[in-house]
Amino acid sequence: MIHQPGRFYILIEVDKNATQSVFFYLKENKHSVFIDATKDLIEKYIPDEKETLMVKALISEAPLQVINGVNFPTLEKMLVDIFCDDVIFAAQQGSEMRTIFREAMKKYTINENRMLRYADRRRKKESFKEYMNSISNLLQQS
Repeated sequence: MIHQPGRFYILIEVDKNATQSVFFYLKENKHSVFIDATKDLIEKYIPDEKETLMVKALISEAPLQVINGVNFPTLEKMLVDIFCDDVIFAAQQGSEMRTIFREAMKKYTINENRMLRYADRRRKKESFKEYMNSISNLLQQS
């Protein structure tokens, strides 16, 4: 990213059936936590918080990697999520998103098939594919 965010979200994606339980557990332990945050909720309540936890349902077949027994998102998942979720990732849209994608593609090996499959699960495959083509064209020009 070029611009660094002034506040941070910690996304906790869990099985759809566990979202309420995880939310209430975190709330009972005095965390600033939201569940399925909407644009209105983020604009009204989250600006006051320095660090906020957001609980949301994990999309099935999301590309994850296991590190020390804990599931973490892959780079492919994070890129697709930034593209698909313009509410939570509002600060990463536009030219910021282009920068993120361009730098990720320059520095890392990215499994495009994995990204497209996940984008398809999120029902954004075609628009994501178009976006990726535009980023690829920008990389070729530079």
